[in-house]
Amino acid sequence: MMTSSQFVRKRRESAPGLAMGALLGCLALCGGAQASAQEVKAGPWRPLFDGRTLDGWTPKVAKHPLGENYHQTFVVDHGVIRVSYAGYDKLDGQFGHLFYKTPFKAYRLRLTYRFLTDGGLPDTPAWARSNSGIMFDSQSPESMTVEQPFPVSIEFQLLGKEGDAPRPTGAVCTPGTNITFDGVTAKDHCTPPTNAPTVPNGTWVKAELEVLPNGEISQKINGVVVHHYADVTLDPDDTVAGGAKPYILARGAQRLTEGYIALQSEGHPIEFKDIEIQELTAP
Repeated sequence: MMTSSQFVRKRRESAPGLAMGALLGCLALCGGAQASAQEVKAGPWRPLFDGRTLDGWTPKVAKHPLGENYHQTFVVDHGVIRVSYAGYDKLDGQFGHLFYKTPFKAYRLRLTYRFLTDGGLPDTPAWARSNSGIMFDSQSPESMTVEQPFPVSIEFQLLGKEGDAPRPTGAVCTPGTNITFDGVTAKDHCTPPTNAPTVPNGTWVKAELEVLPNGEISQKINGVVVHHYADVTLDPDDTVAGGAKPYILARGAQRLTEGYIALQSEGHPIEFKDIEIQELTAP
């Protein structure tokens, strides 16, 4: 989720940073068994995507006004939402997000995704290849600036295979926000999981997200908890959600208890389907 050398430097980890990332990943996994510790009342599952249209969804592509589906970045085809770059000559920093129309507080979200093997752009940054995400607890799309590349949010990061090194999917990233693992604030912008697979492009993957009324959050890949964390707050020191500093400073380090959900276009074609939500309330 970086758009400058400064952001790329933040993304790189030193040896101590790697050790801390591994520790946090372990804490996330160990805490996963308690992810549903809070008793909740669950409503019915309902679709957020009708499989035929983008009704209920609004695109926001960097450098373009809200609602402009620039070069048909988001298309519906045979029951999937596809991030497509068929109309692009180059990415040119035009990262995009497709926002659902209403915010949510506590819920379970599930969907299936796969990265496509073809259709990427030559100027997509190396870190953004086979990279996308589910943004949640997000600011509204109306509150984003025209140039802003990423909304203030939490990202359930989705990664495909690039090269021969392990590249596990299911990290958590924090544009404009902070989170804690067992009460310890996450140090790095992205915290990778320790137990998630590296998935070849072209393979369908099930991603599940649970946001409890008490603020605990868990992420699952193919039914396995890969992260568990809590305490989402705004981060006044953020350097990732470019253009969002006034938005954050106007609110301070406040806790986020609701927000929008968005699907990301980050420079590599990806498909999403079977998008469903189940809202939760405390008993």
